[in-house]
Amino acid sequence: MVIDRRILDELIDLARMSSSAANKQPLKYILSCEPEKNALIFRHLAWAGYLEDWSGPSQGERPAAYIIVLGDTRISESFGCDQGIAAQSILLGAVEKGFGGCIVGSVKRIELGEMLNIPSHHQILFVIALGKPKEKVVIEKVGADGDIKYWRDENGVHHVPKRPLNEIIVG
Repeated sequence: MVIDRRILDELIDLARMSSSAANKQPLKYILSCEPEKNALIFRHLAWAGYLEDWSGPSQGERPAAYIIVLGDTRISESFGCDQGIAAQSILLGAVEKGFGGCIVGSVKRIELGEMLNIPSHHQILFVIALGKPKEKVVIEKVGADGDIKYWRDENGVHHVPKRPLNEIIVG
């Protein structure tokens, strides 16, 4: 499966047009849709921490593209909510184009930065992995025990507990 560079550019354009605190626009992006670069990025990510018996997508199921989201510290020392807004815009755009995505926050930032020669003024915030979703995801209500850990059942279906609406609206 391939995601064309032009599609990644379109997704970044959605992020570019999104809100930015004080309109500083401190986010920068590294795009990858080349197999060699994708493999390098993949090695620097940890996947689904609650799934202790799963080390991430196997060969042939791995993401077709990555977007590394950076904060440019020359523009701002903190990035507030900008990266969340940008990531949501990118992911909604990806779904609209028939893809799925995942924000990966568990990144070997120093090693990845060195491997890609990322300047020190660019802070790696997280990586967005993009591709065609393979697994089925079911949203579950958080149980009485309050456990929010996601899991896979015996059929490989991914279950994600979410708090009910009446618990998150407080006024």
